[in-house]
Amino acid sequence: MTALWVPAIANTAAPKLTELTAGTVLDLSCYLTGDGLTTEISENTIDDPRLCSKQIFEARGDFTDTLELTYVFNPASPDDDEARIALAPGTQGNIVLRWAVDFEDAIAVGDLVDVYPVEMGLPRKNTPARNSVHKITQKPFVIGSVQRDVAVVAGP
Repeated sequence: MTALWVPAIANTAAPKLTELTAGTVLDLSCYLTGDGLTTEISENTIDDPRLCSKQIFEARGDFTDTLELTYVFNPASPDDDEARIALAPGTQGNIVLRWAVDFEDAIAVGDLVDVYPVEMGLPRKNTPARNSVHKITQKPFVIGSVQRDVAVVAGP
């Protein structure tokens, strides 16, 4: 799996390879802990009762996409603290997720990704534990339409 912080994508329905590999992109994959990526969809229900039936039917209602990240940080070493620095509260950008492909495989044209336009919330430093790295949990607020399983396209 690959998780990227991409500051700018012109068209989130068709992210360009050049946008996902630009120098401003931060690969979060090795900062996120093993259980540090939570994606959820909460879908509401519309009740649809009918006079002619004892059964109450349902219809799909609105929905909410949510994300939560837990990642390692080390303020004493800037090279080990890029995620905390890049994901400052109020920063807007995109979380791009490529599922079911090894992290070692470079992103390529045709890869399917999910794109979450977000604004970063406040980081919460997790309680320290003996023999453990320091961790932050942070909520990215979804601020635009999430694009699911969109193909990476070629582009300048």
